[in-house]
Amino acid sequence: MADNNLESLFSKLRRFPDVESTNLQAWDATDKLLLDTAAGLLGPGSTLAVVGDRYGALTLGALTLAAGSGRTVRVHQDLVTGERALRNNAEALGISGGFEQLPLGPALAGASVVLLQLPKSLAELEEIADAVARHAAPGVVLLAGGRVKHMSLGMNTVLERYFTEVRPQLARQKSRILLASGPKPLTGAPPFPVTGNNAELGLVVCAHGAVFAGTGLDIGTRFLLDFLPRMPHARHAIDLGCGTGILAAMYARSHPDAGVTATDQSAAAVGSALATARANGLEGQIDVLQDDAMGSLAQGSAGLVLLNPPFHLGAAVHAGAGIKMIEAAGRVLAPGGELWTVFNSHLHYQPALERLIGPTREVGRNPKFTVTASTRKTARA
Repeated sequence: MADNNLESLFSKLRRFPDVESTNLQAWDATDKLLLDTAAGLLGPGSTLAVVGDRYGALTLGALTLAAGSGRTVRVHQDLVTGERALRNNAEALGISGGFEQLPLGPALAGASVVLLQLPKSLAELEEIADAVARHAAPGVVLLAGGRVKHMSLGMNTVLERYFTEVRPQLARQKSRILLASGPKPLTGAPPFPVTGNNAELGLVVCAHGAVFAGTGLDIGTRFLLDFLPRMPHARHAIDLGCGTGILAAMYARSHPDAGVTATDQSAAAVGSALATARANGLEGQIDVLQDDAMGSLAQGSAGLVLLNPPFHLGAAVHAGAGIKMIEAAGRVLAPGGELWTVFNSHLHYQPALERLIGPTREVGRNPKFTVTASTRKTARA
């Protein structure tokens, strides 16, 4: 009966407002395996926390299996799209309440069972493992699940730094769980955000675990920065998909009278960008904003948008996120404003840039990346 309830629930879940496509779904076999395993651990007095629930499958699945128990599930999701998808799915399913969306530490406070969809990066896993050991109950059991093809022995090593026992469980439907228990006592400050001094840029960069490239400078952003002297001055510039905020900081430093918004759908990215701005004395010039594709910014409110779009959605290669961001830039740019984009040349974004923004010129190209500048048309077609 429980299996039928979960299958029925999963079949109704959507990814919205994230990109939706026929080859992208809102749950996977790991969600089901985590819930089935958790069912044998949760008792009447258990406190459940969920970390990394992508679209609500874990949170709403736990509520479905524990119907009538009165249990409240505390959940932390890094992406604002995940937070909104969980709320949207709950409303569509007629589930009112039963979960609380919180920052990482408060979500884990006193938890006796934690369900985790394993993140892609070991740094993000380390930040989460530290938080579980630091904030959860002394007897906490962490169930960290993922697709076998994306798992590595490095994940076991990270967990072993924070737990006395880490036991890999049997795989099922190409998913596996690492069961960690016995959190080790921790002293001192949390390890994240980490800080690095980028001598090439003369910039202090701060990074939480979930941010792409950590404190490093990814090669796409490095190439886009080659053209910083040629970018126009704007009273309001936006670093869209800001990550650690390197583009925002470099533009702000070269244009001290400009206001810059660093925005990302990731709470870890926004926190990193804020820390980077503060570390370089730019917090008075840079505002940070966690948002989904600049949805809360006014139409025509920016003179310049800088964009290094992702070409992955989770583990899938998909250009949908980049197209969504380009479309958003077309809405937020003022007429005559410019979008400067760096992208993997094989993605061929130029037709979308011409259609959604306006006239687009190639500014630079190397063996891997293309940089374009697109000028917002006076009126959209």
